[in-house]
Amino acid sequence: MSHTVDSAVSAVRTYIEQHRAVFLDDLTEWLRIPSVSAQPEHTPDVRRSADWLAAALRETGFPTAEVWPTPGAPAVFAEWPSDDPEAPTVLVYGHHDVQPAAREDGWDSEPFEPVVRGNRLYARGAADDKGQVFFHTLGVRAHLAATGRTAPAVHLKLLVEGEEESGSPHFRALVEERADRLTADAVIVSDTGMWSEDTPTVCTGMRGLAECEIRLHGPDQDIHSGSFGGAVPNPATAAARLVAALHDEHARVTVPGFYDGIVELTEQERALFAELPFDEQEWLRTAKSHATHGEAGHTTLERIWARPTAEVNGIGGGYQGPGSKTIIPSSATVKLSFRLVAGQDPDHIEKVVRDWAARQVPAGIRQEITFSAATRPCLTPLDHPALQSVVRAMAIAFEKPVLFTREGGSGPAADLQEVLGAPVLFLGISVPSDGWHAPNEKVELDLLLKGVETTAHLWGDLADTWRHAP
Repeated sequence: MSHTVDSAVSAVRTYIEQHRAVFLDDLTEWLRIPSVSAQPEHTPDVRRSADWLAAALRETGFPTAEVWPTPGAPAVFAEWPSDDPEAPTVLVYGHHDVQPAAREDGWDSEPFEPVVRGNRLYARGAADDKGQVFFHTLGVRAHLAATGRTAPAVHLKLLVEGEEESGSPHFRALVEERADRLTADAVIVSDTGMWSEDTPTVCTGMRGLAECEIRLHGPDQDIHSGSFGGAVPNPATAAARLVAALHDEHARVTVPGFYDGIVELTEQERALFAELPFDEQEWLRTAKSHATHGEAGHTTLERIWARPTAEVNGIGGGYQGPGSKTIIPSSATVKLSFRLVAGQDPDHIEKVVRDWAARQVPAGIRQEITFSAATRPCLTPLDHPALQSVVRAMAIAFEKPVLFTREGGSGPAADLQEVLGAPVLFLGISVPSDGWHAPNEKVELDLLLKGVETTAHLWGDLADTWRHAP
């Protein structure tokens, strides 16, 4: 590490240490606001949370900080232009709403009365996602202090959503409506995590999601299985056959066209996944499961991060009560979800699933299939210059090599990628033990400050890298 880099690292760490107490006091104040978007009684609190954040961003130095209304909960937008007109534009995404929480859920303290125990801050939203949004405020100030700048090295924007924990029902429309204000060369998502406290990682992709409900109708009412059984089609049997036909003996999805266009893992990516300290037995314990299962030819991590899936989320029909009721039910229902990887188009998936499902249904069974709004997958190539900036900044903060992961779940990041046409990078410091959505959610304070330090180095690296990228 050069003398210049040593000096910059020292300056950033000194600034962070000097302002740590005030930073944590401010975060604690924000965490006290129960911004639960899913509960109507907390609607005023979600608005109060947005107002609080906008004021905090203005105090940080952002010349623009606005609360953007939606048909649901408000979002917050902030912007701080660089002094360099040629600097890249970076948009940071996060959310200020939180999951429901109550002491009787199993919390050791009041979920909206933050408490520090040891080196951990416990509160709903500490990790998901207020803590990870808020570290950007101290990070940009440390960046300015260490470089002597009066404005960031990049044109810096923030978009902090208010409905992520409710499924982001109005987010895409907001992004489309405000696309001219949100234009960016890269998007940084700080609503994610790392592999572990000892293994800093950067996520490079997130799977998409398509969901449907298939309702099968047979007789116009439940009918006697002795008088009519064996002579008319049974919708519950049709549902079972449909589910059974979804995968082959190698756990591959049998829907024709399902794998069209997917971006396969490279050998480099497979090797990088293999570098992670993955304990499959420990993972099974976390999954409350007793054996692994999935598409042949792929490891567990590859299956949950980089392969598409089809899952039966629910199946039902007919009599479910005690004892017997000898009927042919009039209807049955199957709920399916499909996790999608880069290269898969949700519209194409909907078409091929509809076609496939129609072929599974025998004559005499009427089918209704309904798809929910889909989420697209996103993936950033390992050699993307913006991704490499994130990796370098994190490596300086953590003083360790940075490895790579993907996310098996889905989120609104893909909407930003698709609407804005910008690559999505993931920068998070949360670890699995933080307990997102669970009682006693917490954030590790040392890691939170490593997030601050990472962003303090990121903006200068990103500006320089973008300027010299081919």
